[in-house]
Amino acid sequence: MKRLLATMLLCLPIAAHAELPAAMVQKGSITFANVPNYPPLEFRDPATGGLTGFDVELGNAIAARLGLKPVWQETSFDQMLAALQTGRVDAILSGMSDVATRHDAASFVDYLRTAPQFLIQQSRAAEFKDATALCGRKVGASRRTLFPKNIAAWSEANCPAAKQIEFVGTDGSADARSQLKQGRIDAAVQGNETLPYVMDQEPGAFQTVGAPFGGSLNGLALPVKETGLQQAVAAALDGLIADGSYAKLLAKWKLTPNALEKATINAGQ
Repeated sequence: MKRLLATMLLCLPIAAHAELPAAMVQKGSITFANVPNYPPLEFRDPATGGLTGFDVELGNAIAARLGLKPVWQETSFDQMLAALQTGRVDAILSGMSDVATRHDAASFVDYLRTAPQFLIQQSRAAEFKDATALCGRKVGASRRTLFPKNIAAWSEANCPAAKQIEFVGTDGSADARSQLKQGRIDAAVQGNETLPYVMDQEPGAFQTVGAPFGGSLNGLALPVKETGLQQAVAAALDGLIADGSYAKLLAKWKLTPNALEKATINAGQ
């Protein structure tokens, strides 16, 4: 009986006892900002054009636990924090890193570990047997992420002063892979959470080099002043972790190595 009661409590929406914003409760929905260009976290299904991915399914599950309807609003990455601060959206769930420099603009409920990793053309595997072979070479990554700093720190720690990596900024990870295939860069860097999907989509095209480095946390961004909402979302995520739903989503999208054991708030550095 106790086990049954515990299971029933886990399944109940938490909106009834969570301190959600009154306006959100009144409208009955939560609006997530999203940029669907980062599979497997968020992307458009090529077959249907529908929004899909781990972040999308996780956001829908969190909304259900809050007793709210999820609404997804596509925007540009550069505009997401402004949209949150002005109230055009209630949350951001789009592969955004929780970093301390963003804590004045948003508070983050952390939901996934991530770390950058080097990616090369499989046809050049003999040339780059380990990551140090990239010293003095051109490495591309999205300029809007933490990857430029991660790459610079890795290069400084692992390469001779005269053979530092030459960073090439790209317009997102897809552009970095395109430049890699064109031979304009020698390697690309992406979050390790994206690589199983990318490599499944183009078998034989790419290969990782070295271990992930410079790890960080992805967070669901919320307004700084909405502490009740932050606690409610963290509780919803913990509920999904406890009942196994989170693990099932991770397994579906090949993200199990990136799992968190518990929701945290603003744990990013």
